[in-house]
Amino acid sequence: MNKYLQPINYWRKITSYYDVLVQKIINKKKFISHNGIDMTFFTPNSLCHYRAITFSSKEPETLNWIDSFEEGVIVWDIGANIGIYSIYAAKAKNARVFAFEPSVFNLEFLAKNIYINGFQEKIKIFPLALSNQTDFNLFKMNNPVWGGALSAFGVDYDQSGGVFNTSFEYSVAGLSVDKTIEVFKIPQPNHIKIDVDGIEHLILAGAQKTLKKVDSVLVEIDEDFNEQSQKSKQYLVDAGLLLLERHNLIADSSQCNQLWVRQD
Repeated sequence: MNKYLQPINYWRKITSYYDVLVQKIINKKKFISHNGIDMTFFTPNSLCHYRAITFSSKEPETLNWIDSFEEGVIVWDIGANIGIYSIYAAKAKNARVFAFEPSVFNLEFLAKNIYINGFQEKIKIFPLALSNQTDFNLFKMNNPVWGGALSAFGVDYDQSGGVFNTSFEYSVAGLSVDKTIEVFKIPQPNHIKIDVDGIEHLILAGAQKTLKKVDSVLVEIDEDFNEQSQKSKQYLVDAGLLLLERHNLIADSSQCNQLWVRQD
């Protein structure tokens, strides 16, 4: 063999092995079943694997909420992450889902999870941020990995109102809920889930027209973060919604999922 080709061939072998290893990692999958609903999720790292294996136990109130839907409803999943609740709603209730997720890390596996479960026509991805205004702003991340959370769009505080610790950021488009419906001509949601790590009240501020027509809103709130908690409550009450349930995300924590429903 030509001595000049030996290093090239060696490098080709190394890169080939590396590519095979990477493909094995990113194509790892986990099959799960909940209430007779079978789903498959990609698990390229420990965080995505954790989200899959704790599907039934991490937020049972979210699953119970989805189970209460009528067939064929329209659901907005704001802060969809890798899509576990979007996919469950589509499969369990034949819901039409609009999944909002600005993280470039999560978008890859949101799309892959939608595809592997066969819901590419049922679940629409919006790769932008929702807030109270239409503008480009910085999307800041504390944990820039597949399946990561802890982000901030256009603000410098975290989910509890403390200083946000940024490890990665980029500029992304943001819209209000009301403007999104106007611009994209998409249908009014029956149900909205909001889990965005701190700007829930800003999203609700930009959804005042839409909130007057929804049947329910499941929103994550830190009740010790007064600005977020009080403003969120006011927007929801003004829209004619009633706080039906609250569930602590961690025992003795001020962070909880609040379920607001349309009053009869």
